[in-house]
Amino acid sequence: MDDKVKVSCLECGATNNYPSDAGGKAVRCGRCKTPLSIPGQVLEPTAAQVATLIQSGGLPVLIDFYSPTCMPCHRMHPILESLAKRRPGELMVVKVNTDENAELAGAFRIQAVPTFVVIRRGTEVSRISGAMPETDFSLWVASRT
Repeated sequence: MDDKVKVSCLECGATNNYPSDAGGKAVRCGRCKTPLSIPGQVLEPTAAQVATLIQSGGLPVLIDFYSPTCMPCHRMHPILESLAKRRPGELMVVKVNTDENAELAGAFRIQAVPTFVVIRRGTEVSRISGAMPETDFSLWVASRT
């Protein structure tokens, strides 16, 4: 079977077809030849890579602005992982540590953690702050992507 899942390149933003049967082999971007992230994973890209995903990526991006000392953030992490695994090829799920990326958090006017922001085609579609049950969170994301 030749199933493929879409994934955006963190370096150039190109949308690539990632073969579902890659079996651990490195899959590279068709445009810039950078190794692609495995679909269905929660990523922790650099601020520059987040900007690339937002400006050039073809998939919606769910950004989790979090702090490592925040207990609600820790409670949301397995929910994010579950969501990313259920929706590979439909959206990119990324985490941004606000302690290490204060400038990026400031650019998004983040005032509380966790804050979740959905970006589609370079535009912020929606945001919500605070921890929530998995079903509610999944429905919120689904209605905005």
